[in-house]
Amino acid sequence: MSYFTNDVDTISEALNNSFAMLIQSTIQVVGTFTMLFLLNWQLTLVVAVFYVLMFLYVRFSGRRSKAYYKKQQDCLGELDGYIEEMMAGQKVVKVFNHEEESLRAFREKNEALRKAGTGAQSYAATMIPAVVSISYVNYALVAVLGGIMALKGMTDVGSLASYLVFVRQAAMPINQMTQQSNFLLAALAGAERVFEVLEQPPETDEGQVELVNVKEEGGTMTACAEKTGRWAWRRPDGSLAPLRGDVRFQKVDFGYEAGQPILKGISLYAEPGQKIAFVGSTGAGKTTITNLINRFYEVQGGGVTYDGIDVRDIKKDSLRRSLGIVLQDTHLFTGTIADNIRFGKLDATQKEIERAARIANADSFIRRLPQGYETMVTSDGANLSQGQRQLLAIARAAVADPPVLILDEATSSIDTRTEALIEKGMDQLMEGRTVFVIAHRLSTVRNADAIMVLEHGQIVERGSHEALLAQKGEYYQLYRGMFELS
Repeated sequence: MSYFTNDVDTISEALNNSFAMLIQSTIQVVGTFTMLFLLNWQLTLVVAVFYVLMFLYVRFSGRRSKAYYKKQQDCLGELDGYIEEMMAGQKVVKVFNHEEESLRAFREKNEALRKAGTGAQSYAATMIPAVVSISYVNYALVAVLGGIMALKGMTDVGSLASYLVFVRQAAMPINQMTQQSNFLLAALAGAERVFEVLEQPPETDEGQVELVNVKEEGGTMTACAEKTGRWAWRRPDGSLAPLRGDVRFQKVDFGYEAGQPILKGISLYAEPGQKIAFVGSTGAGKTTITNLINRFYEVQGGGVTYDGIDVRDIKKDSLRRSLGIVLQDTHLFTGTIADNIRFGKLDATQKEIERAARIANADSFIRRLPQGYETMVTSDGANLSQGQRQLLAIARAAVADPPVLILDEATSSIDTRTEALIEKGMDQLMEGRTVFVIAHRLSTVRNADAIMVLEHGQIVERGSHEALLAQKGEYYQLYRGMFELS
């Protein structure tokens, strides 16, 4: 966040103050030197030599100072991030008596910031006295040389006096520019960091198939602007195909780093209305599979199709609009509970919000809150339990009414009684939809149409709960508790 706060503020301050003064001082220098040249071009050559020396010194100091300013901004960003991290995890810090160690780390980062700031200021602080000293020497030398020229009749005293006045005036904007150099150097260092972010390649999206609202008249589907609750894929040629939720993996390979595959030859299919469950040890690749569906990652081998369309040919915003995702780590946004549920569908009515909450079994606890659906929550959801936050996440997915649901440990923080109640609503929600479930608690996947057991990036077993138990293989061992899932 330091890139978007400290660095941008530094650049903004330089543009608002220093940059305007820099332009003004530059105009003054050009104007003054023009007058000096017109009054006495010989003495102006002497003045120019001194100002070249000033420029070279400022350039020398500026280069070294800029490196320190860059380090200062880096240290400031690191310190801000550390403070934010410690504030967010203060309970963990206290539980493990980590206060002294956290304070020591803070002091180290703060000391690094102080050293970088001192280094930047030490170079910057020498520039102003040096420039002023050079300008005084320049003034004195010009006065002596001008006096000699006046004695030899090469100029008159009045012209020399006028010339010395302009020499004095020329030093003022130079000094002002030097004084602003600190802000400009800090802004340049901040700009480098900001442009490092801006120059990052954007998320590519070469898809041409988009998701549109449709209405059906006389057995013919037509795209429309109004929200009908019915969706279809519109291909580049204008043809429409109904959104069904058929997802297929065909020999998919994927790895985060070259030569280190996470998934190897994954093939599976999920027809509309099917519930597919993934089980396996931590790091087996379960969440990675779902991330390939929504194109958070791109497949490196094979392909993933959605209703017969390669997901790489579908626009990402359209693809993700058709998916509902409930993650294990629930993130809430500062606002009302209704606003957080509505995040799944921004134009959802109050009735739709309440219906989604009932499906997630969240309606009862919401109504017990002081302001009900208008109760304010913060981003960390401090006034709600972990289980309640997860119920809101399920309601958020339910209000979106997507054809495909991805549940990544969606009920891991909910007790078994509440989970049983939710399953009734979830069965209603999942009716006619494709559902992918990632679970460590095998009780949540027993009623899945197909269970995929993953180990080391490969599907080692697949089948129904009863069929897998009968095989007495990996799933059987997991179910009997011989091995932990995580």
